[in-house]
Amino acid sequence: MTNNENKGFTSKVGLIMAAAGGAVGLGNIWKFPYIAGENGGGAFLIVYLLCVLLFGMPLLMTEFLIGKRSGKSAYGAFRALDGSKKWDWLSWLCVLTALLIMAFYFIVTGWCFNYFAEALTNAFQGMGTAALEAHFTKVTTNPIRMVGFSLLPVVLTATVLWFGVKEGIERLSKILMPLLLVMMLLMVGRVLMLDNSNIGMQFFFRCDFSKITPKVIMEAMGQCFFSLSIGMGALITYGAYMPKEQNVTATSIQVIVLDTLVAILAGLIIFPAVFSFGFDPAEGPELVFVVLPAILEKMSLSWLSSILFFGLLCIAAVTSTISLMEVAVAFVCEASNDKLNRHKSVLIISAIVTVLVVACVYYKQLFSIFDNVTSCVLMPIGALGMALFVGWNLPKNGQKGVLNADKGIKHFAGKVYIAVLRFIVPAAIILIFLNSLGII
Repeated sequence: MTNNENKGFTSKVGLIMAAAGGAVGLGNIWKFPYIAGENGGGAFLIVYLLCVLLFGMPLLMTEFLIGKRSGKSAYGAFRALDGSKKWDWLSWLCVLTALLIMAFYFIVTGWCFNYFAEALTNAFQGMGTAALEAHFTKVTTNPIRMVGFSLLPVVLTATVLWFGVKEGIERLSKILMPLLLVMMLLMVGRVLMLDNSNIGMQFFFRCDFSKITPKVIMEAMGQCFFSLSIGMGALITYGAYMPKEQNVTATSIQVIVLDTLVAILAGLIIFPAVFSFGFDPAEGPELVFVVLPAILEKMSLSWLSSILFFGLLCIAAVTSTISLMEVAVAFVCEASNDKLNRHKSVLIISAIVTVLVVACVYYKQLFSIFDNVTSCVLMPIGALGMALFVGWNLPKNGQKGVLNADKGIKHFAGKVYIAVLRFIVPAAIILIFLNSLGII
């Protein structure tokens, strides 16, 4: 299952596109703009970029290194490196996190597919903000419609994984990620032609240091972990598929650059448009599904703009669902000692996800519970566990073995990296955890 040569990525570009696709998702395009809007625009952007460098980069590298060194997915990686079963809980935590995220993430992806289908038929024509708000409520509270549109990306994702790493994940990622970037650049060019778009640009890039508060810092930390998909084992699995000669440090930098670029492009699409038409940038989660359609409807060529925007949302969502489901599929294959092959594992996980999605559609409190539990509890614990595993648990020779999996980490840099994992990353994760629970 995790034989890098036979069943892994065949090119460096393929891995980078797949890993970046796994990190890039609705967290970048849907969540990042409204979180930035609620927390001061440029002030939030500066803090977010610092968090990516200080915490995101070391943790992303850690997942890659664990996977590459062990040659295993999240299921067997910790046992392979530690030589015992005492860290098996972290393996199970990774797959549980991935499953619970998929339960609600496929529903949000279903919203995107629904809106894309409606954009194709020009369904938003003549709708104002009030009508769009009522429409969003109508769409998201229609269980039959939501089950249909939520299970569509489940089928698409399972189909990609059915063909394996090379023919499925790698091949599609090489198409979808460049297409996503091209579509976003077209949207940026479109909105920057609007009147008063410069006001939105100033809001997004001008840093008012007086707006950097403890709340902004905590929000930026949390968004960093969510956006980079850290703490759920996806990057461990991709690390296991990594070509032996691939440089983990360089790959991590490239993935982070692509992920951050998409988040910034999302801001360049949304804030100029929001300010051009006099809307509030702090509209919250409805910014994309209520405010943006209202803005797009006011633009010339509104039909094409809506198709382009919701099309790129669908692509961003699917690139993430692929990496999420692969965590669980690889887990089943390894846990069964390959008695369950990829095809059987895909069917099993697809069936489990289908049940979870339908449950979340009909019992909406589960949607919120799974969202909050994964974002506020499971992902921080997973990231903390990985930092402690490499930083404190592995003996020095074990740490050297992990570091030797990457030629890019020199002696001094390796010491700094271990120190960051031991002290800075755990402190940051504990702060995020306490903040998410409302303790600080």
